[in-house]
Amino acid sequence: MEWLILISLAATLGLLYGYFSQDRRTLKAGQSAPDFTLPDQHGGMRSLNDFRGKWLTLYFYPKDDTPGCTKQACSFRDELQEITDLGAAVIGISADNTGSHADFAGKYRLKFPLLADTAAEVAARYHSLIRFGPVKFARRNTFLIDPEGKIARIYLSVSPARNSSDVIADLKQLQTAKKSVATMHAPIES
Repeated sequence: MEWLILISLAATLGLLYGYFSQDRRTLKAGQSAPDFTLPDQHGGMRSLNDFRGKWLTLYFYPKDDTPGCTKQACSFRDELQEITDLGAAVIGISADNTGSHADFAGKYRLKFPLLADTAAEVAARYHSLIRFGPVKFARRNTFLIDPEGKIARIYLSVSPARNSSDVIADLKQLQTAKKSVATMHAPIES
């Protein structure tokens, strides 16, 4: 019986070590967003360059069809029209494969791309990777990327229920600020 307790304790300590020893660095607002090219749930390839000239909401999530990830995806689904009306696109990325993404998107009528980062290389470039030995998950982080490909906002360890609303509020604020700066630098007509 004691050996079961010791094995359980060792496993728990190993998981805690794996979590707390993760790379805690993050990207910074104003930096160029790391490039990516990954397959979506339909097998098409998507890259960061495909979204040049428009705002992009790039959200990482741990696993298809789990409670928090479903809540987050459905929130983006429900607010997708408002996001697109603001000139932005939405992409979800996890380490799940394209088949899992296709099932998840179909089940919840998700109309935005879910990219399969099965090697977790893109999650690692965005400092959004959790590793437990050979098991890899994306950390629930979101990046708002501006039309020039620069990171405008970073949301770490987001609330699945509020993530899309936070993105919408920031898109409105950032776009208003850009318009104000453009107006200030516009030539004065006489």
